Amino acid sequence: MKKKVLIFDDDADILEVCSIVLASNGFEVATQGNCEDLLQKVRDCAPDVVLMDNKIPPLGGIASTREIKSTPAGRRLPVVYFSANQDIARLAAEAGADFYIEKPFDLDDLVFLLQQACGEMVGQQS
Repeated sequence: MKKKVLIFDDDADILEVCSIVLASNGFEVATQGNCEDLLQKVRDCAPDVVLMDNKIPPLGGIASTREIKSTPAGRRLPVVYFSANQDIARLAAEAGADFYIEKPFDLDDLVFLLQQACGEMVGQQS
């Protein structure tokens, strides 16, 4: 069964590239350009992992990740924080994210990290 990733980023190019690469690596992908109605979007999508940008409007990635993690279901939902900010490790920790990756990132590294976050090797034959 495909794992679903929900990507929050306001950069349409990043959403497009990530969607193409992740879909070709066995993920089902949903994207959002903002975090308005954040918890409803997460509930509606029911993702296996969230990829959260640092500068996502209107709340920002830290507040948005904290909001997700404040719910019972969100505590178990892996969140991968991503940003071009060089202080990404501190930002991810402050947000309560489970993983992080710095932009620009190698697409293979992103796929591997999301596979780890989902707890399996997506798209691999056993």
